[in-house]
Amino acid sequence: MEASAVRFEHVSMEFPGVLANDDISLDIRKGEVFALVGENGAGKSTLMNLLYGIHTPTAGEIYIKGERMDDHSPAQAISCGVGMVHQHFMLVPSFTVAQNIVLSREPRKLRFFCDKKAAIDRCLAISEEYGLEVDPTAVVGELSVGLQQRVEILKALYRGAEILILDEPTAVLTPQETAELFSVIRRVVREKSMTVILITHKLYEVKAISDRVGIMRKGRLVDIRDTATVTERELASQMVGRPVLYETPEKTGIPGEVCLETKDLTVYDNRGLPAVKRLSLSLRGGEILGIAAIEGNGQSELLEALTGLRPCIQGSVSLCGCDATNRSPRELRSMGLAHIPEDRLVTGVSKDATVAENMLIGRQRESEFRGKAGYQKQSSIVRYAQSLFDSFDIRGAGVQVAAGSLSGGNLQKLVVARECSYDTPVLIISQPTRGVDVGAIEFIHKVIIQKRNEGKAILLSSADLDEVYRLSDRIITLYEGQITGEFTPDSIEKDELGYYMTGNRRKEGEAHEAPTL
Repeated sequence: MEASAVRFEHVSMEFPGVLANDDISLDIRKGEVFALVGENGAGKSTLMNLLYGIHTPTAGEIYIKGERMDDHSPAQAISCGVGMVHQHFMLVPSFTVAQNIVLSREPRKLRFFCDKKAAIDRCLAISEEYGLEVDPTAVVGELSVGLQQRVEILKALYRGAEILILDEPTAVLTPQETAELFSVIRRVVREKSMTVILITHKLYEVKAISDRVGIMRKGRLVDIRDTATVTERELASQMVGRPVLYETPEKTGIPGEVCLETKDLTVYDNRGLPAVKRLSLSLRGGEILGIAAIEGNGQSELLEALTGLRPCIQGSVSLCGCDATNRSPRELRSMGLAHIPEDRLVTGVSKDATVAENMLIGRQRESEFRGKAGYQKQSSIVRYAQSLFDSFDIRGAGVQVAAGSLSGGNLQKLVVARECSYDTPVLIISQPTRGVDVGAIEFIHKVIIQKRNEGKAILLSSADLDEVYRLSDRIITLYEGQITGEFTPDSIEKDELGYYMTGNRRKEGEAHEAPTL
């Protein structure tokens, strides 16, 4: 493990108005799992983009397996054995798995034609070699995010990756998929002597999988530690530059009137099959109702139906006492609904619009921001956006740059800031801290509890069971679009929720002792 796989020597990267990487020197060894942690906007992804050749450093030198990279590019990085799985996947949704994996390196037939059978055979071979099972003929756009990530990893391995960069690989994975990914990482490091560089905010994952960890803060590499000798709390404090409290803010008040209710709700998925089946629930003001479910059990379709993004096939939805069944997102917002969506890039922001324009979405017709002849008051928009930018500690070059220039975690904070600013009686939240650092998680949780204490009704869905358990006043478990149990956090142990998330139903008067799974 002593041979150098990657070496950075005094590397800096400056964008207009932002010093993303500041004089970084780092040596990553062959055959190790090296974790890179830091706050959103600390420069982790930028540093890895430099290694992959997406950007050219402003200063300093990069070495891969001892060879200095001159005129660095992704093609050169790939030829040197570097593969990168980006936080937001770089796949062609309409292509099959095989087409995506062999893209630009297709096996040829008669020199000019892609040999589809050979492509499928090669995908099956590499899938079997690394224990990453996929269907080569499946269309990527119809796969779960976990399987899409698997395709991204196989694409890198197909190109001969010996140094694999994984940028927030577990941000969209279920705990089961995370365990499978870590099993693959251990196997390739042990059997292939590969080097894996892992960017993550989940510190328990750093402890579980890495050999060493580098801590970045405000563009600088502040420390490198052997993972076995450092605690999660120490890592968190070094990341944010202050002690991080893992305590949930106190909940005050009692639930009020019912603000959101569904009766016998049925919703179909993209294949036209029932994803939510005759589901009835109620949500009161001043409470957080958490949804605990393994991905793919109808929680996404349920929230899309409640927020106007998917039609309700049967049943009804009531919002603040009014019929809200199959209303548009704009109508629902005017009725008192705000929504932090599951996928910030697809339904949360417009990457090409400015930060200020994204902050204004949903409020652009208000008189405060409208001038004469339909023109908008730019000064008022910028002033309003800047106040949210500052109060939610969003890190970036300012409110007048493209939202796509922000890191994933700061994009998430942008969405949270916008939706929480509406002061609506009902707030539907999905994956509020996905891809967000520990300091921001602490802040976002405080915002959610504050909204609850103000009397807002909050429906919360998260793949992080700890988050659901910590924040919720009530928890429902879903399996195949149906409720299998309803609990308060103090009436059931967190680990026991998994019993009901796998299809077992709670019976009246049942003791909460989950059998061994």
